[in-house]
Amino acid sequence: MAKKAKRKLEEEEEAAFEFPVFDDVAFVKKEFALTTALTIAGLWAVMVGLLVWAIAAASAPWYASFGFGILLTAATPVLIGRLRPTSQFTKGDWLGLIFLVFFGFLAIWLLLVDLGARSL
Repeated sequence: MAKKAKRKLEEEEEAAFEFPVFDDVAFVKKEFALTTALTIAGLWAVMVGLLVWAIAAASAPWYASFGFGILLTAATPVLIGRLRPTSQFTKGDWLGLIFLVFFGFLAIWLLLVDLGARSL
C-alpha cells in the first residue's frame, strides 16, 4: 500500500512540470528592438565622444567636458525612448545601453585627446 501511494506521488510530481510554450514572434521582436537600441546607443556614444573632444579641444577644463559627457550619457534612455518607443526593455537592458554609451564616449574621447597630444 505504501509503495502504491509513493509511486502515485512520484507520478504527480513528474507530471506537475511542463515547459511553457515558446513565443517565437515576441522573442524576435524583442531582440530586433534591442539590436536597434544598441545601434542607436553606439552611434550616440560616437557623437558624444566627438562632442566632448571638441569641447576639450576648445581649451575647456577637463571636468567641464567630462561632466557634459556624463549629462549626455544620462540622456540616453530619453533619446532611445523617443527614437524607439518600447516598454519591453528590462532594467538590465537599459543599464547595458547606458554603460555602452559611457564607456564608448570615454574611449573615443581619450583616444582623440591622446592623438591630439601626440601631434603637438
